[in-house]
Amino acid sequence: MSHKNNITQSWFRRHLLTVFSIFVISLFTLMAILGYLITPDSTPYCNQQYLELASMKPFSHATFVCVADSNTDGNGSATSWLQRMLHGEPLHYTAIPTYHYQQQGDTLLVECYTGSTPNDGELLRIPNHQVVKVEQRTFVCGTDGYGRDVLSQLIIGSRVSLSVGFIAIAIALVIGITLGALAGYFGGWVDSVITWLINVVWSIPTVLLVIAITFALGKGFWQVFVAVGLTMWVDVARLVRGQVISIKQKEYVEAARALGYPHWRIIFRHVLPNVFGSVIVVAASNFATAILLEAGLSFLGIGVQPPMPSWGSMVKENYGYILLDSAYLAFLPGLAIMLIVLAFMLLGNALRDRYDVHQD
Repeated sequence: MSHKNNITQSWFRRHLLTVFSIFVISLFTLMAILGYLITPDSTPYCNQQYLELASMKPFSHATFVCVADSNTDGNGSATSWLQRMLHGEPLHYTAIPTYHYQQQGDTLLVECYTGSTPNDGELLRIPNHQVVKVEQRTFVCGTDGYGRDVLSQLIIGSRVSLSVGFIAIAIALVIGITLGALAGYFGGWVDSVITWLINVVWSIPTVLLVIAITFALGKGFWQVFVAVGLTMWVDVARLVRGQVISIKQKEYVEAARALGYPHWRIIFRHVLPNVFGSVIVVAASNFATAILLEAGLSFLGIGVQPPMPSWGSMVKENYGYILLDSAYLAFLPGLAIMLIVLAFMLLGNALRDRYDVHQD
């Protein structure tokens, strides 16, 4: 009876962790897709800066008087929801942080926010026809040293991490499956050459290889995808090669050869479908590794470049606040990295248990 209870508790704990990982991955994926539609700061790269509001605590409030620009009416041109979701929308007015405002005839008397005490700010008289709106904003996660909304940068930063993961893993799978299948199926000198290449790449530390490729391709968004993808195919190739060597000895593969099927059909129709289970497990764990590599590159300043927000660059910009009273500025992006990496590792473990035929 005790053994059955232990099995039940282990099953429940394992599935609870799997549900947690799927929930976290789904949440971050939804945030990354919606992007600027849900960010409090919907300007491109969430780079709207208010130096007066620098390093405000979480859940701080600020009142803004929005004044139309001289060459616009404050509304700007219409932007479709798809364009806004993908690229954001620049402000068509100037938002002025203020302590308080007062209506005086046909003008609005505004005391500008200075970050010190009220009654010390500059007084502005703004004609009513230039005032677009007056609004109060809540900075749920506070602001950074440049007065940018931290929550908005966290949301858009999830796009970078997940995009690097998906595209880098796609590159690694294409290269790894192709080379691994060719080496395992044909053997001989093809296997020797590909195995030599795998061993050469395997012998180079991953981080150093990523940095070298990044320097060769240049710094930027797409360069990170290629750099990370070109360093993560080795695990996939080694796994696929071993699996194909085993599978090509099966009777149904021998039967396909006897029937005269071409090699490409045997590989893609009869061999690779039996390898995908193991490949999915490796891809899930490599996804977490790709996110960590991107964060490390951005922290070192050779990954995604400003003003595009990235969790790694956010940690770099704010790690100096750890010793001050604003440690959350570095803690929040670090927590996001930890959660998404943990979620993919747990998902990889669940997939391993699912596809491991040796498990009881």
